[in-house]
Amino acid sequence: MAGSTEFDLYRPAEEHDMLRESVRSLAEAKIAPFAAEVDEDARFPQEALDALTANDLHAVHVPESYGGAGADALATVIVIEEVARVCASSSLIPAVNKLGSLPVALSGSEALKKKYLGPLAKGDGMFSYCLSEPDAGSDAAGMKTKAVRDGDHWVLNGVKRWITNAGVSEYYTVLAVTDPAKRSKGISAFVVEKSDEGVSFGAPEKKLGIKGSPTREVYFDNVRIPADRMIGEEGTGFATAMKTLDHTRITIAAQALGIAQGALDYAKGYVKERKQFGKPIADFQGIQFMLADMAMKISAARALTYQAAAASERLDPDLTYQGAAAKCFASDVAMEVTTDAVQLLGGYGYTRDYPVERMMRDAKITQIYEGTNQVQRIVMARNLP
Repeated sequence: MAGSTEFDLYRPAEEHDMLRESVRSLAEAKIAPFAAEVDEDARFPQEALDALTANDLHAVHVPESYGGAGADALATVIVIEEVARVCASSSLIPAVNKLGSLPVALSGSEALKKKYLGPLAKGDGMFSYCLSEPDAGSDAAGMKTKAVRDGDHWVLNGVKRWITNAGVSEYYTVLAVTDPAKRSKGISAFVVEKSDEGVSFGAPEKKLGIKGSPTREVYFDNVRIPADRMIGEEGTGFATAMKTLDHTRITIAAQALGIAQGALDYAKGYVKERKQFGKPIADFQGIQFMLADMAMKISAARALTYQAAAASERLDPDLTYQGAAAKCFASDVAMEVTTDAVQLLGGYGYTRDYPVERMMRDAKITQIYEGTNQVQRIVMARNLP
């Protein structure tokens, strides 16, 4: 925006406000009605995928040159935030599509971008991200999945764990060791397709929250793929993976922000209707102070998240810090706010008849995945601006 101040750079523009209204209406009409059932049955939110795809909201980050909406980082954040406000599981559709495909967008060849970003934009297949392993979580560089060159192909063997939307996604960015002697500089990235021979999936994990988003192990048993499916140069995979997380941790901040906002919105309505001692409990100062604190924390988390989104768009040199800070702060806020929302509803909040207990369970994972908040604090300390 011409003439913008530094503050304006991360303040939503009019088109962002219009996008929010549009996504909120869609989420409330097409996604929210199924959220409780999706959680209860631990099933994939197909209704959400259909609605998001029909409205070109399933992968808004894909550039227009590859058939996508070409949304900026803040617009992507707003989409995820508004979907998460009603269903955290469904918000992982646009979030993980970005996580899985961003390595291709950042480091892939032009041919690879055309081959995979186009179908993603059209809704022909979702994208997942395969980094973590049974013995390589926070220490991702300690992975054991290997890729061995064989002529014009690479052959992959190994196991990836905690893979979001595994089994539903058609495409997978997979990190594998190509030179064990070089540790992180001996890791390369590849695109693997669900249909490739030797790819299989474990049983869905039985989780505390985000039950509608399948989390499964992915097995690679002599998976033979063409050499041109390597993302970037050999040995650059780990650097690409870390660069990807700098951008996509902001999407987890957005998810956490949406969950927190949804919990506050529901709690606000409840305390106005619930009467004790002859008047709505919203009239009690203790309740008002809780709501004020919840709103204040969400406002701070939103400012930090939107600022990080602006940094992502501008490729600011302090993006690593800002992305980690936004993810860490917003997820801590989501846990605090959803816990308070359950408290405000009292015994009702503890039952599945009301959505805040689901929101509380869903919030917890935002403090864990894409780097635990303990790791985020290490990242921040190493990258202080």
